[in-house]
Amino acid sequence: MVATVALGLLAVRGRGGGGGGLAEWSVGGRSLGTVFIWVLMAGEGYTSFSYLGAAGWGYNYGAPVMYVVAYMSCGYAVGYVVGPMLWDYARRHGLVGITDMVAHRYRRPWLGAAVAVLATVFLLPYIQLQITGMGVVVSTVTYGAVSLEWAYFVAFAVTTGFVVVSGLRGSAWVSVLKDVLVIGTLGFLAGYVPVHYFGGYGELFDRLAEEKPQWLTLPGHGSGADGRGELGTAWFASTSVLNALTVVIFPTTVAGYLGARSADALRRNSILLPAYNVLLFVPMLLGMAALFVVPGLAGADSNLALLKLVVDSLPAWAVGVVGVAAALSSIVPMAVFMLVIGTMWGRSVLSLLPRWRSGERQKGASQAVVVAAGSVALVMTYVAPNTLVRLSLVSYEGMAQLVPMLLLGLVWRRLTAAGAVSGLIAGVGLVCGLVFTGNDPVWGLNAGMVALVVNLAVALAVTWLGPRGAGDGRPDDAVLARDPLPGAGAGAGPVPVVSGPG
Repeated sequence: MVATVALGLLAVRGRGGGGGGLAEWSVGGRSLGTVFIWVLMAGEGYTSFSYLGAAGWGYNYGAPVMYVVAYMSCGYAVGYVVGPMLWDYARRHGLVGITDMVAHRYRRPWLGAAVAVLATVFLLPYIQLQITGMGVVVSTVTYGAVSLEWAYFVAFAVTTGFVVVSGLRGSAWVSVLKDVLVIGTLGFLAGYVPVHYFGGYGELFDRLAEEKPQWLTLPGHGSGADGRGELGTAWFASTSVLNALTVVIFPTTVAGYLGARSADALRRNSILLPAYNVLLFVPMLLGMAALFVVPGLAGADSNLALLKLVVDSLPAWAVGVVGVAAALSSIVPMAVFMLVIGTMWGRSVLSLLPRWRSGERQKGASQAVVVAAGSVALVMTYVAPNTLVRLSLVSYEGMAQLVPMLLLGLVWRRLTAAGAVSGLIAGVGLVCGLVFTGNDPVWGLNAGMVALVVNLAVALAVTWLGPRGAGDGRPDDAVLARDPLPGAGAGAGPVPVVSGPG
């Protein structure tokens, strides 16, 4: 943990000791190359969920957990097109996040502030989940010597320590350390656990096929438990499509896009990242292997399936290495979540007040919000842990409802603010109603996808039938996002549409 803080702080060496404006702090000065963008955005795929949730889903349900690999790989394909568009739009207009883009596109600063508040509601649960995940990891791999309460505080303190000072650049540097450990530990466990417990992969799959066949096909085992409904083919497909669309406009993903040095760095990143997803099969498979080694895990304890295999079979020093990798898989994404919340509030909410409109004041306000957001999540973890966890059920599907407002609005000039807002209200209202009444999936489909279809229909109807928006009279270059040609400068004019990666 000490090394993590030191590495995060060293990231700003030679850059004014953490000085610079909001763009330097929040998007790394838009100067991160392919390697840093790759490891930073890979952190989105390897959170505490990789070591806890993915193994727990494999343990409880089996095959349905493969949706994670499906949607992330499809999301990278979407990001190959969308990432350079968002990067170019933000660079041309000096924007640093999705709330900035919304406010600029629709010429309504209050709309950017409203999106910032909504996104914060949906992102806070992720911060708490990472704090909780790190607490569970540290407590487990130290054989209970470090309590959950202390582990929660360490997670908050370490993350806040380097994020406030070094911003996105610090997160990227720490991601390098995390990725080295993740690749090493998961690669080792992929070979060690099946051989140690079963004699090889052949024997493991033979035993799964003979004794646990329902874990290997959709809808998996235990479908219907915990109010999940049937996790069948329709759910798998709709969830994969919904999440692939959502992940490219997720505030933390966009922060990675905007930190890139060029559009080509994002394209190369989209090509390379799916290969990294291969490692996600490891915790999923080992979660199923744990059915035979540590049977009978129920409820939240099922999330410990992978760690229990590690603690049971490895010497203490090796358990510690795995524990550090898992802990950093909580710290890095938590850092980016806190960073984007701070940026959204500093840029889109507090900037509505005259005294907070200067660049340096916005940066200071954003850093203060980082500490406040992390503190809220930490306090909620101690005093009301189930409150934000329950909200997390709807957070990703709720964020999906921003897709029409942001993506459609940046590629279709006609979409009006009234249409975008009406669709957003309809979508968020419907998804909350379906999820909190236990109707997810609905008709076998992901409730978020059903809400997104309604959202889009309402947005189109209001746009076509309602008055024209304030942005309709502006030139295309000020309203629409585009995918620039390689080498096109920030202020370059419109470019012809071409096929292929060029």
